[in-house]
Amino acid sequence: MEYRTLGRSGLKVSVLTMGTMTFGGDGRFAATGNSDVTAARRQIDLCLDAGVNLLDTANVYSRGLSEEIVGEALGAKRNAILIASKVRFPTGDGPNDQGLSRHHVLREVEASLRRLKTDVLDILYLHEWDGQTPLEETLAALDTLVAQGKVRYVGASNYSAWHLMKALAIADARGFPRLVTQQIHYTLEAREAEYELVPVAVTEGVGILVWSPIAGGLLSGKYGPDAPSARQVAGWREPPIRDVPRLWRIVDVLKQVAGAHGVSGARVALAWLLGRPGVTSLVIGGRTEEQFRDSLQAAGLRLADDERARLDAVSAPPMIYPYWHQNWTAAARLGPADFRGEP
Repeated sequence: MEYRTLGRSGLKVSVLTMGTMTFGGDGRFAATGNSDVTAARRQIDLCLDAGVNLLDTANVYSRGLSEEIVGEALGAKRNAILIASKVRFPTGDGPNDQGLSRHHVLREVEASLRRLKTDVLDILYLHEWDGQTPLEETLAALDTLVAQGKVRYVGASNYSAWHLMKALAIADARGFPRLVTQQIHYTLEAREAEYELVPVAVTEGVGILVWSPIAGGLLSGKYGPDAPSARQVAGWREPPIRDVPRLWRIVDVLKQVAGAHGVSGARVALAWLLGRPGVTSLVIGGRTEEQFRDSLQAAGLRLADDERARLDAVSAPPMIYPYWHQNWTAAARLGPADFRGEP
């Protein structure tokens, strides 16, 4: 297993992170999986044995049941792995049961710690943007949690680049804990992050963790136009596919590269991501142990330059403005973090 430094911090994390959205199967999360404590314990041991040192969960996964299962399954092995959780989405019907107010953040972190049977979260993510709470209030709440020893590092998830830059600027100006990581959606099929989120990560020292790196299974190589994934059949909407014919063109090339290595398409999709600028770790999940076993092998897969070039070409995002103008008129003066599109 390879370990990379998480953003502008001293924390080393494995290039593969164990995702737990499949734990519990309560409510709408039943579409992703329903691992119980026994299955979760086996899957956690499998990841630990492979060298994974970070586990990712959230307070809303199966309405808190995912965290409960993690806490029960880890037991005495808590110190063998880092735990990341999240706060922001609704946990009740009251007016203060969602968002990133000081009230909600502090209350929900306490609840997560109880469910996880731990006294500290190694990483806490702001799970989504809250445009109704001042960032100063949210970041001050994070400062309190860090000072209390209940949270060690902080990050954001699903922020736009300007959201992220504003949070970094306020943290630097006020002396609040700096966001050291962002968890984003980024795949061969969905490369919009390369416009601004990846450049922010590279220039500002913010580690990138990727959620759903094989697009909910669509990039596993097992599915096609006439063979929908299990999540699709169950009605799971993430990620949205804007150009379906393009998706299957990408999958065709993915299968060709996978065939040359004798591996699954999922491994190739993961290996491609691990070679992209700014990427620290990929959150892998699975309904079964077999899916975890296959994804864990991606850490050792090396793609040839020509294979990467083929995957890059078939999945290249369009050069939207101002990038087409910059590429056409300022290519000689672009920096290492700037977006470079096809000529």
